[in-house]
Amino acid sequence: MAGVVALGFLMALEFAARRHGLPGPITNQVREVIFAPKSGGLLYAAMALMMVVLTWRQRLIATGAAIGIDIAFLVVRWAVGAGTAGGHPFGNGALWVTLGCAVVAVTRRTGRERVLLLKGVGLALLLMAGRKTGDTWLLITSKTRPEVLDQYVATADHALGNPSWLVGRLVTATGPIGFNVLDFVYGQLAVAAVVVALYQLRGVAVEGRFPGHHLVRTFLVIGLLGPAFYMIYPVVGPLFAYGTGTEHWAAVSLWAEDMPSSEHWAAANLWPHTPPPVGPPHHMPFDEITPRNCMPSLHTAWATAIFIHSRKGPRVLRVAGTLWLIATLAATLGFGYHYGADLIAGVVFVLTIEAALRSLDRGWDRSGIQLVAYGATVFAALLLSYRFLPLAMAEHPWVAGPLLILATASVVHGYVRTTALWEPRTTPTRQPTPQPELI
Repeated sequence: MAGVVALGFLMALEFAARRHGLPGPITNQVREVIFAPKSGGLLYAAMALMMVVLTWRQRLIATGAAIGIDIAFLVVRWAVGAGTAGGHPFGNGALWVTLGCAVVAVTRRTGRERVLLLKGVGLALLLMAGRKTGDTWLLITSKTRPEVLDQYVATADHALGNPSWLVGRLVTATGPIGFNVLDFVYGQLAVAAVVVALYQLRGVAVEGRFPGHHLVRTFLVIGLLGPAFYMIYPVVGPLFAYGTGTEHWAAVSLWAEDMPSSEHWAAANLWPHTPPPVGPPHHMPFDEITPRNCMPSLHTAWATAIFIHSRKGPRVLRVAGTLWLIATLAATLGFGYHYGADLIAGVVFVLTIEAALRSLDRGWDRSGIQLVAYGATVFAALLLSYRFLPLAMAEHPWVAGPLLILATASVVHGYVRTTALWEPRTTPTRQPTPQPELI
């Protein structure tokens, strides 16, 4: 049933993209069977996710086949003089192997083995499709939302001390090294998620089944629901609305795509040195290229999900999850992609989704319903306050700022407290009291 819903959603998005003259997620994914993929690392990460259902011998064969196919593609592209057109020179092999496993499942497997292998392939394809779906959503937002609400969020952000301007100056001061390290972390979020998911799914091949809840489910639901709010609350971010766009980082970036300056669309060239003045906010027109992908911050939501799911792993995984969250938050603010208001909305958003998925897995009860309802209420209150009360928030920052932080902290506290009660409790086994020997 879930697969049918996902396929229907992809087809609907494909149709919507075509109406705007854009290739949809299905078209973009099919292209990568032959053409250079946009993210080879993601395709290999998805293949690794699929291989949790295979034996170690099968994993070695699959990995070798993927690398061999990629080498063949490299040779052919070199021979015919074809470039990668901005894509990665590897990754096709991983997609071919994943599709090949689907064929093997249908033609060579039966019963539980077939079902398990198809579930693994489906999980990998969903991760791939999730990236393409997100890309398509971003293109649609730029085409269908000609006006953005950045002035409202920027005004509300005065209550938080304009954190994007502060962190933006710090990242700018670190030069190429600081920027590119954070850019790598920011761009490889899906790969980090797969590493955590691989730990969670390490026993699938032996047990013959997937756990009820794992990180990939949360990741996919965030990507499915999040862009809907981009359509409701279109925001491009301080780098674009109050700066020169990606041109600001062109001199230090190692691999960023070349994009035209958006300064002529900006309200003013202020980021990251001068916070915008406090005044009545207005809708502002923007170009048809820049995605309206700020509210809420899905990168913050995904990084928070990685942090949550890494808590039960070994120490190295917990440390990595913490560092990835900190680096992602620094990048989202420091690159000028998000306002502080976006980040706290992203935290509330992901905790609400995580609570709902965990409740769905364990069975809904009063505590789960209350937690999800409270998170959804706080999330809605944040968005409404950014839209209708930004000037009052900016004029009374010592009231509005603590209230925003307390509202977010209350959701965090509620999630931690409630989920702790859901954890199975182990009771120590009572040892029999030694009896004196009878004489």
